[in-house]
Order: sequence, then structure tokens, then C-alpha cells
Amino acid sequence: MNPIIEISNLSVKLNKEDSTFDAVKDISFSIPENHITAIVGESGSGKTLTAYSILKLLPKKTTVEGNVIFYTESNNKTDLLQLSEKDIIPIRGKKISMIFQEPMTALNPIIKCGHQVMDVILTHQKINKKEAKEKTIQLFKQTELTDAESIFQKYPHEISGGQKQRVLIAMAICCNPQLLIADEPTTALDVRVQHSIMNLLKNMQQQNKMSVLLITHDLGLAADFADNIIVMRKGEIIEKGSPDKIFNHPEHAYTKALLACRPNPSSKGFPLPVFEDFRIKNIEIHQPFIKNNLDNTENKNQEILTVKDLKVYFPSKKNIWGKSTSYYKAIDDISFDVYQNETIGIVGESGCGKTTLARTILQLIEPTEGEIIFQGKNIFHKNENNKLRKELQIVFQDPYGSLNPLLSIGEAIAEPLQTFDLIKHRHKRKEKVVDLLKMVGLQSDDYNKFPHQFSGGQRQRICIARAMAIEPSLMIFDESVSALDVNIQAQILNLINDLKSSHQFTSIFISHDLSVVHYLSDRVLVMKNGKIVEHGNASDIILHPKHPYTKELIDAMPGKMFRK
Repeated sequence: MNPIIEISNLSVKLNKEDSTFDAVKDISFSIPENHITAIVGESGSGKTLTAYSILKLLPKKTTVEGNVIFYTESNNKTDLLQLSEKDIIPIRGKKISMIFQEPMTALNPIIKCGHQVMDVILTHQKINKKEAKEKTIQLFKQTELTDAESIFQKYPHEISGGQKQRVLIAMAICCNPQLLIADEPTTALDVRVQHSIMNLLKNMQQQNKMSVLLITHDLGLAADFADNIIVMRKGEIIEKGSPDKIFNHPEHAYTKALLACRPNPSSKGFPLPVFEDFRIKNIEIHQPFIKNNLDNTENKNQEILTVKDLKVYFPSKKNIWGKSTSYYKAIDDISFDVYQNETIGIVGESGCGKTTLARTILQLIEPTEGEIIFQGKNIFHKNENNKLRKELQIVFQDPYGSLNPLLSIGEAIAEPLQTFDLIKHRHKRKEKVVDLLKMVGLQSDDYNKFPHQFSGGQRQRICIARAMAIEPSLMIFDESVSALDVNIQAQILNLINDLKSSHQFTSIFISHDLSVVHYLSDRVLVMKNGKIVEHGNASDIILHPKHPYTKELIDAMPGKMFRK
């Protein structure tokens, strides 16, 4: 296999005012022609910095050493690191293009989608605007964007996440690049859209005979779509080889740890291994969690939440007098019960109504019709509204966005204690917060630190501690681990299971990751277009689905190669 990129002794140092951090440490590898090469590893392993080095997209206060040799179509060799900013511009977007991780921030919010792709075409190709527009619409059709002419005229905020990602793919391939770098291209997408996007990328790669460098922390994605895999940790290459070698015959303990951290059907009821377990050759033997017996008649009679004939409609069109003429049915006549101390998992693709349901239960959205009975009381009854709010808490998807950056974490956790007047004295509140920090695996010294001083996993622990502070009866986890790498995800899932066992709270877990939902949940509800299409025991739903839509979700799950 001829290489299109050869990286030799690449080192990246991030320079701060008084220190230097070695982010990438003397790595070497090649990217073959017409192949998909994946770099996998946890957050901070140096994956993205390695990719950014190829196109010289790193901050100015960065020291880069080594060689990045690019073989052009005429087989000429160019060391990209030696090029000036002026000389590398013709390469960016034309010969080497990139799909960035977050489609909303990668697209200009004030320029229509079609015009953004046209700008790239006009920059690198000698054609007129009419031809560029025709090519853009053709690219939109090629990337399976329905109603391409309409998408051309829309702004990024007017289309879905999956559609935005397709626009970025169209932009990346518009000049037939030799190398496409895809940085976490499907992180925030549900499994069906993710599967569709990755199939599209694979088809584009084969049709255009281009090379792809896939950056991902999703091992299943790499297993399903990559030809070669590189495992990175703390700026170093730990292991590399074919998917069969990496996933079926891993040699390094770190690779084995990455694979073991992922929930699978056999891990249900047991703590997930984390990296610390692999410091020695043998993984520690874990005892199973204490699980609730939901077949117990007494437990089944203890309904904590009842959702009955719930409808939530949003106006979609209005007439000239401002009266709504049509509605979007976010929740369309659903009913279910949640029993004391159980965990209900809710799965479905984006837009199916999962988060709307959670916000309605939390009294953040007024229902159109139906009832929500919590602990025997209607949560929307005026006399009960404030009383019940304390008993319902949520842990959001983005831990940084849900913490006030101006408050120390001690103050953030203490805030609900003060709001609900649970602990009047300040020093008593601090004692409670310190206990909560220790409960979620943090230190008492962390009390005065601010959110930016913590990692993503630590911030999620802080959010869990804040939600637990007022000892709620019902906890809702809304995509609370979707943005975390596998090791941190395993730690948070273990923490949630530990807290469920020790504090006996009831929970609703919302996610598009079916393996995570199966691992945590006692029962699962599958939602589509605002309706529940299937529900039942978690193992029955995930391992033996009956509804065609549930089967589609299961089939779209990444990691078929090593799923047990």
C-alpha cells in the first residue's frame, strides 16, 4: 500500500506562560492511499492535535517538530510542516480537507448552507457562480440531502444535526481531496443518523478513491468502518494494526481496557472495568450491584410516577391573525408508569420526543393534554407545583454548560440547599457539600475550585452531586454520558449504579446509546415520532426486539465486530 501521508517523529508541545506540555510525543505512522485509518483513544490522548498538525491548524503558541510528508497525485513529496501559511492555503480544502467535530460551530451561522459550499468551490476551482451552484446542489444530492434545492437556501440553524453534518461532508469533498480528515464526525448524533453518515463517508471514500483519517473515541465505529487502527494514549502510539488485530487480539493493557470499558450484555449488573483495573495483568473481580427485584408484587404496586394520555403539541404555523393553524406533535398520547427504585430507559432518534418528555415531567413545559401523577399528586396542580419541584432533579448532557462558571463548585452544589431552605447555617451546608463531593469521588479540597479547573468527567460528577444534594425522589439523566470517552463513561455509569444501590432513588435515563441504556435500565421505552412503539424488560427489548423500528436502532449500533 502506497502512503499518502507519512508522519515521522511528530511532537507537539503546548506552550503556556510558565510551562510546556508535551501533548504529542515523537509518534510515527503512515496513512495509506484509498483506506480509512482511525485514531482512537480517550480525551486528551493527542488524536485531534495530531490531525490538526497535518494542516497546520494548531495555535501559534505551539511547538511542532518532526515531518509530515504529503505525496501529491503526481507523486511529489511535500513536507507540510515546512510550508508557510501562504503555501499551505491551496492545499487546505482542495487536496486535504477536514470535517470538524461540531457542525453548528463549523458552519457560519449567518451564511446560507449552499453559499458556504459554493465559497470553497469558487476558491479552489476556476468556474463561475452558476456552475458552482449547480455543483453544490449535485453534491447535496450525492450526500443524500433530501430536497437539495431547499437546503441550499437554508441557514445552519434551520436544519438538523444530521443534515448539517452532510453539508460539511459536501463541503469537504467538493474539490475531490486526496485525504479527508474526519474529527469525531458523529459524536452528537443518534445511532441511525450516525450509521447513515458513516455509510455515506465510506461510500464517498470508495467512489472518490480518497484516503480518510477518522478521529474517534467510539471503538465500535472504528471496528465497523476502519481498515487500519491506531491507539493513542497521553500523546503516544500504544498499538496499531488491523481491526481484527486490535479488537480480537489486543496486546497492550490499555487497548484491552478501552474494549472492556464499553457496556455489553454480559456486563449488566456488574461494575464496568476502568483503566485503574488494568494496572496489573488480571482485572479485579467485581461483586454485582444490589439490584431491585421488579417482579416482586409489593414493589410493582409502588408507582412513583404515572404518565397518562400525555400530549405536548407546539404551534408550527400561524395565520395572519396570529392564531395557530397546525401543530407539531412532540408527544402524541403516551402513557406509562415508573415504579419505586427502578430505572426506566428511554431510547429513540433525535426529535422523537425524549427530551420534551423529560422537560414536561420536570414542569418546564406545560402539557397540551393528559396528566402526570407524581407520588399520587398532579405535578401541574398549582398548590403542588413548588412542593414537588424539590423531588425532581435532572443531570444534563453538557456538564460545563449547566454549571455557572462564576461560582465555585462548592457554591454551585450548596445553591439548591439554600434555595429550598434545607440547611440554614452556612458551615453546615459546607459540611454537606464536602460529604457530597466525597460521595461522587472528588476531594474536599475541590470545594473552592471553579468548573474550568475540572475535566468533563469530573464536571459530570459535580452535576450529579448537585442533583443529589436535596435528596430527590426522581432523577432524570438526559444524555448524561454521551459526550464522554469510554473510561470516563464507565466511571460515571458505575457511580450512578452505586448511588442507585445506596440511596434507593428512582431514575429515568435518556440516551441514544442503546448499550448504555441496556446496562443501566430495568425497563426500556422506545420512542418514535412522539409515541411509544415498544416497551418492556431491558434485556428483552435490546436482545430480542419485536418492533421494526427497534430492530433498526439495534442494527445501527456500532461495534458489530466485537459485540457479545
